[in-house]
Amino acid sequence: MSSVDEAFKFDVYFDYGCPFVNGAAVWLRDVKCSLGDQIEITWRFFPLEQVNSANGPDWKLWEQPDGFRSKGLPAFRGALAARQQGAEAFERYHYAMLALRHEEGKDHAKRATVLEAGRRAELDLERFERDLGDRSFLPEIGADFTQGRDEFAAFGTPTFVFADGTSAYLRMLPSAPAEEAVDFFHEFVRTARARPYVHEIKRPHKE
Repeated sequence: MSSVDEAFKFDVYFDYGCPFVNGAAVWLRDVKCSLGDQIEITWRFFPLEQVNSANGPDWKLWEQPDGFRSKGLPAFRGALAARQQGAEAFERYHYAMLALRHEEGKDHAKRATVLEAGRRAELDLERFERDLGDRSFLPEIGADFTQGRDEFAAFGTPTFVFADGTSAYLRMLPSAPAEEAVDFFHEFVRTARARPYVHEIKRPHKE
């Protein structure tokens, strides 16, 4: 059970191209604005391009050469580069990239979009561009993906993993209204952690 005074530390596996990630991110930003330090979120890479690959189990997105045309890797590399400037820099980049992709319809595979996210995040752009080309950061994507898949059975985004190891996949679109954000957060956490018999709630849509 969750309470109003409880601290929440959890991971969220994400892909920048996923609209449900954007919906959850906006909602979580509203939750954090209300609950402050009670909320600690670690965003973890989970490339859907890897999930959906037809190239076989030995193919790894994060091991592809720089000339490989990827749908999502450029934005992830931007996130890795932003993280070198600190957690707050990463978060600013993270939300800037999501806004560019989902609110403005920009192509997150393009370098221009990645650089624009860096500018909006007010990063040290010289360092950001240098770190964009540093391949030594790429194994972090693989480590996150492998852990999410193998330890927590993640299959899509966003997948939440709580401190007790409970994991839950959530599709939210649009984001929860700001005035309902905290109430829904407590409901979601309570259901995910304390109701293991709930496997899926799906809203039917009429044609």
